[in-house]
Amino acid sequence: MRSGLPRVAAATAPATPPPPLPGLDPAWSRLVTVPARHGLTGGADRPERSWHLLDTAGSLAALGVDPVGTLLCVHGNPTWSYLWRSVLRTSLELAAAGGPAWRVVAVDQLDMGFSERTGQQHGLADRVRDLGALTDELELSGPVVTLGHDWGGVVSLGWAVDHPDLVVAVTTCNTAVHQPDDAPIPAPLRLALRPQLLGRATVLTPAFLETTLAIAHPRLDRPVADAYRAPYRGAVRRGGIGGFVADIPVDAAHPSAPELDRIAAGVAALDVPALIMWGPRDPVFLERYLDDLAERLPHADVHRFEGAGHLLPDDADVAGTVFDWLGDHLPDGHAPAGAEPRLPEHADTAPTRPLWAALDELRDSDEPALVEMAAPGGPRTVSWRLLARRVDEIAAGLADLGVRAGDRVSLLVTPGADLTAVLYACIRIGAVVVVADAGLGLRGLTRAVRGARPDWIIGALPGLGAARALGWPGRRIATVALPAPARRALRVEHTLLDVARRGARRLAEGAALPGAPASDAPAAVLFTSGSTGPAKGVVYTHGQLGAVRDALATQYDVGVGTGLVAGFAPFALLGPALGARSVAPDMDVTAPRTLTARAVADSVTAADATVVFLSPAALANVVATASALTDDDRAALGRVRLFLSAGAPVSAALLAAATELMPNASAHTPYGMTEGLLMTDVDLDGVRAAAASSDEGICVGRPAANVRVRIAPLDAGGLPTGGLTEEPGVTGEIVVAAPHVRDRYDRLWRQNRVSRLGVNDPRGHRTGDVGHLDASGRLWVEGRLQHVVTTVDGVVTPVGPEQRIEAVDGVGRAGIAGIGPNGTQQVVAVVETVPSTRRPGLASPALSAAVRAAAGVPVAAVLTVPVLPTDIRHNSKVDRARLSRWAASVLSGGRMVRP
Repeated sequence: MRSGLPRVAAATAPATPPPPLPGLDPAWSRLVTVPARHGLTGGADRPERSWHLLDTAGSLAALGVDPVGTLLCVHGNPTWSYLWRSVLRTSLELAAAGGPAWRVVAVDQLDMGFSERTGQQHGLADRVRDLGALTDELELSGPVVTLGHDWGGVVSLGWAVDHPDLVVAVTTCNTAVHQPDDAPIPAPLRLALRPQLLGRATVLTPAFLETTLAIAHPRLDRPVADAYRAPYRGAVRRGGIGGFVADIPVDAAHPSAPELDRIAAGVAALDVPALIMWGPRDPVFLERYLDDLAERLPHADVHRFEGAGHLLPDDADVAGTVFDWLGDHLPDGHAPAGAEPRLPEHADTAPTRPLWAALDELRDSDEPALVEMAAPGGPRTVSWRLLARRVDEIAAGLADLGVRAGDRVSLLVTPGADLTAVLYACIRIGAVVVVADAGLGLRGLTRAVRGARPDWIIGALPGLGAARALGWPGRRIATVALPAPARRALRVEHTLLDVARRGARRLAEGAALPGAPASDAPAAVLFTSGSTGPAKGVVYTHGQLGAVRDALATQYDVGVGTGLVAGFAPFALLGPALGARSVAPDMDVTAPRTLTARAVADSVTAADATVVFLSPAALANVVATASALTDDDRAALGRVRLFLSAGAPVSAALLAAATELMPNASAHTPYGMTEGLLMTDVDLDGVRAAAASSDEGICVGRPAANVRVRIAPLDAGGLPTGGLTEEPGVTGEIVVAAPHVRDRYDRLWRQNRVSRLGVNDPRGHRTGDVGHLDASGRLWVEGRLQHVVTTVDGVVTPVGPEQRIEAVDGVGRAGIAGIGPNGTQQVVAVVETVPSTRRPGLASPALSAAVRAAAGVPVAAVLTVPVLPTDIRHNSKVDRARLSRWAASVLSGGRMVRP
C-alpha cells in the first residue's frame, strides 16, 4: 500500500450482492469467481478473486431475444456499477420494444463497489489485466463496445487495446489517458494526493466520496446518493478509494505511468468507431483531456453536455446518447458494410470564389471599404487598398507566429475595422475564427469560448480581461498597445500592430501567404444567441460561407458599389465579402435598442448607403427616436432603396413605420438563423397581404434562391414524428435545405443527429421552429418546437394566440406559456399592459375576459408583467420557457416577482 494510506485499508472481504437499491433490478446482480491462475512451477501468479457485476443477459433471455453484442461498462473512483443503471434499464426497454438488443455488463472493480476487498494495492496494469481475466471467465465474445468513466475510462480503453479481436467500438465519458508534462494535476486531485491528507480524505473519512457526490448537476436525490454510499460504509470498505487515488500517475516516475503511456499509444492506433461524451463542469477531468482524446481519436464523435459535470451518467442522458449512437453506427452489432472511421480530411480543391475574393479585386481602389462611426476622434474611413494590405499583413504575421490552418482563433473584438481585418486574415490562412456575441453575457461567453477551445485569442482590453480572470484557453494577442505590467498580467504575447508589422516584413522579404483552404475545410464557429438554451457553436466551411455571400448578393442585389449600413453583426462582417461599402453605426452592439434614428441617418450619409440592415429591436428604437431627425437626416434616409430586419418576428406596423422614415426603400424581413442566415424572404406588401389571411403565425415569405422548405408534422404530443411534406396547411417543425446551411454543430453529436434526423439531405437542417406552408408556398412561423403547448384538445402553437391577444386594447406584447404535464397542459397568457403595470400580478377581470375572448384557445389564467423577458442577443424574442417556469411557480403559490 502506497505511503499515506492507513493500515485499515488492508482489510479483506469476499464479494457480496448489494441490498435493494433504487433503480437497481436484483435480477441484474451477479457474483463471479475468477479462479487462480497457476504458473509453470505450480505457484499461483494470480489468486482467486470474486467479483460483483450487473448483467442483463438473464433479462434478455427472459424476453426471448438474442443480443447483437455486449456493452462492457467500467466505473471509476469512487463510484461503482450503480453508475450505469440507466444504461442497463434503457438497453432492456429498447429490446422489449423490438430494437437492437445489447447485453450490458457493468463490473465493480476489485476493492470497489460490492466486489472482493483484496487488501492489496492494484495498479493500472493490474486493473486492466484483472478486467481481462474477468471477461475471460465470462467467456465474453464479440462484438464488444466499451463504455468507461473517470479512471474506469482508462481501464476500459486499456482492455479495448488488448482485445482488438473483440472490440467493434469504444465509448467513454470524462476520462484521461495522458497527463501533459506542462500542465499540473487538477487542483482537487493535488489536494487529495497530499500524503498528510490522502488516507484521511479517502479512507478514514468519506470526504472524497462525499465531495464527488456533491458535484452532481443537478444535485442527487438522497436515495440515489445513499445507493452510491452503500458499498463504502466504514473505513474498512473504502481502501480501494484511497488506492485508486494513490495510483494516479502524477509524473513519469509513478509506477503506473508506463501503463498509462501504453494505453495512450494504443488508443491512438484504434481504428474502430468512437464516441466521447463530456461534462464540461468537471473540476477534475478538464477540457484539455477531451482535446487530447479527440486528437488521438480524430474520427471520434464528440458530444459535450452543457451544464453537466463529473457524474455525467447521472447529470445527462448518457444512456440515450449511447444507444442512439450504436443504432447509427452498429445497427446489428457491426458497422454497415463499407463504413469506415470518418477522418477530418478535406479535398484538395479551393472554393471557386474565396470569401476574400472582393478584397483581391478591389485592392487597388481608394474608395471606402469600411466606415466606423464610433471610432475615437470621429468617423474613421478605411479604403479597399488599406483593408486588403492590412489583411495580408496580419495574415502573414499570424502565419509567422505559428498560426496554422485549422487552428482556432477566438475574436473578442467589437465590430469595426480591426475585427474585419483580423477575421479575413484568419480565414485567408485557413485558421478557424470563433465568434461569440458579447450579448451572451459573461457566463454565456465563458461557456462558448471554453467549449470552442481556441488556440489563440485576439481581443480588446475587456475581452482579454475576461479571458484572464475566467481562465479561457488560448495564447493572447491584444488589439491595443498595453504597458508591460498589463501585458504580463493579461498574458498577452503580442499586439495586433506587432503582428501586422511582422507580416509586412515577411511580405517585403518575399514570403508568400499559404495556399487557399479547401472548400470543405472549416472556416468559422459562430455561436447561436442562446435564446433557447446554451449557445451552440455552428461550424461553417469555406464553401458554405461563400454560399452565404452568394445567397445575399443574389437575393438583394448587394455587391461592389453598394453602401451598406450594418446594424446586425453578421452582415457587418460579410460586407467586404460582398464588395459592399460597409458602415457600423454608433451603437452598443450588445444592446440593439441603443441605436437611434439620427445614428442611422449619420451612417447613411457617411457611406452613401442605399441598404440598411437592422435587428427588430434596433429598428423599433430607430422608429421611436425619429422625432430627433433633421431635414438633412430625412433627406439622407430618403436615398435608401432597401432595408431589412431579421433575427426575430417583425410586425407589419413596425415595417410600415420604418418605411415612413425611408420612403423610397423596399422593406424586407428575411427568415433565418445562425445555422442558415437567409432561408425565406418577404416584403412589406407580402406581410400586408398575409394579414388578410386566416393562417396562424407570422408570414416570412417564400424560400430564397436554392432553398427548399419542408414540414415535419407534429403528433398529439407535440413531436415532429411525421414524414417531411410540402403540403399546405400542415403544422410541424420547419426543415430547410440549402448550400449555405451550416456544416455541423461543434462537439455536439446529439444535436447534429437531431437536426438532421429524417431529413435525408446532407444540406438539410431541422430548425426547431414550428410553422406551416400555405397554398401559395409561403412559410408561416408559429413559434419554437419547445414552446408548443400540448393540451387535452391538441397542440397549441404560441404565435397565433399571442398576435390576437396583442390586438386587445390595453395590451402591449404578449407571451403564451404552457404549465402542467405534457398532454394535459394549460395555456397561460402573460401580457405587458399599456400603460405599463408597476409589478406582476393577476390581470383585472375585464382584461382577463378580453384576452380570453381574443386568444382563440382556452386560457387558464392571464397574468400581467411590467416587461416580458426576452432573449439576450436580439432583445426581441419573448423567452417563453422562462415565462412557463415563472407562471407555474406563481400559480402554485410562489412569490409574485418579475419573471
